[in-house]
Amino acid sequence: MTLPIAAILTADLVGHVRGRAFPADEIASYERSGSGWVPANLALDAFGRIITPNPFGAVGDTRLMPDPATTTAIVHAESEHPVTVMLGDLVNPDGTPWDCCPRTFLRDAIRDLEAETGLRVISAFEHEFMLRDEDRVPGRKPFSLESLLTYEPLGSRVLDALRTAGLEPEMWLPEFGDRQWEVTIAPAEALIAADRAILLKEIVRNVVREAGLDATFSPIVAENGGGNGVHIHLSLIDADGTPVTHDPARPGGLSEIAGSFAAGILTHAAAIQALTAGTDVSYERLAPGRWSVGGLYLGENNREALLRICPLFNTPGANHARQFNLEYRGADATSNPWIALGVLIRAGLEGIRRGLPAPTVISGDPGLLPEAEVEAASFGAMPSTLEQALANLERDTAVTGWLSPRLLETFLLVKRAESAEWSALSTDDRYRVYAEAY
Repeated sequence: MTLPIAAILTADLVGHVRGRAFPADEIASYERSGSGWVPANLALDAFGRIITPNPFGAVGDTRLMPDPATTTAIVHAESEHPVTVMLGDLVNPDGTPWDCCPRTFLRDAIRDLEAETGLRVISAFEHEFMLRDEDRVPGRKPFSLESLLTYEPLGSRVLDALRTAGLEPEMWLPEFGDRQWEVTIAPAEALIAADRAILLKEIVRNVVREAGLDATFSPIVAENGGGNGVHIHLSLIDADGTPVTHDPARPGGLSEIAGSFAAGILTHAAAIQALTAGTDVSYERLAPGRWSVGGLYLGENNREALLRICPLFNTPGANHARQFNLEYRGADATSNPWIALGVLIRAGLEGIRRGLPAPTVISGDPGLLPEAEVEAASFGAMPSTLEQALANLERDTAVTGWLSPRLLETFLLVKRAESAEWSALSTDDRYRVYAEAY
């Protein structure tokens, strides 16, 4: 009989999940004391290098403290026991919050939004990924039953593993790209939603690997190829749990306070892009005509907008107030979900604080509208490279003020070092290394 194991996990600045494992029968002890963690681990890049110099060096210690509410069983086909995992917060040795903890960053944003407005965010992350099995057929057959049946029982196993882990899976479907799939899970309050986004990728990779295949969540897997995004859905509820995002009497159906929240996101969008899509290949996907992001505006009935008003449906018993939500389309799996959702909440809160008017809603295909009309509704230009996104981040003192100085410094160091490494590679290797990293 093998010994069951458990692990405490965190997600770093490049969206990789890392942690430490121990005998599962010692969970109670680790819930009390946590596990040691090295501060410089925050400076790991997507290729597994610790970028030096960094603000931490070889000095200091933190502890990774598990949150028992996140306890999840991940079934492994080759083991008689599931692996029990818990997500954790990084704290100082005296137990106080560490200023660079990504999960604490989101938790603080949630706290401040509720303290100042009485509102909470409901969120869901939609993930896309591709299977790297070039000899398998069919290839590009989106939404087809043939694709679903060809890969069965893969889909059934993915959904079963997600449900076993408590992630409330909703849909599994073949997407537009070659051997591309999308998996969605039910909305939840912000911290739970981001926790689920972190676990989902690991669970999907594990199931796919056990099926003898290879999954990648990389934003672009081949030159001029399809891309994988992460769509972050957002809505607001009040202290009683009543939805407050929808007002059918206002443009786009967006309530006044949700309009200010949306305006805050778009006002800081050019800066927060680096924190929601953090690699050079991310910006090959985020370009006009790719059904990702064609502009920094609020859109209705189009998928080129950075922030999109999702459609309502008059199905029997439909509750439009609960159905109504915004979709942020500029994220991908190279970001940390805690930080990505945290900056969206911070930006939305800034919009509410300033009483910003709701953005102009662009309806329909922006390519068919007068250019001046789209420009007037836009909040600057979408960065076309990672370096542009990083420069935008550094210029926006509001956004940089949300991050602790060491967290910001480490993020910039890691991203620029990673970009330099990537730039030195051949074209084919550039896509390969990110397909393997994610």
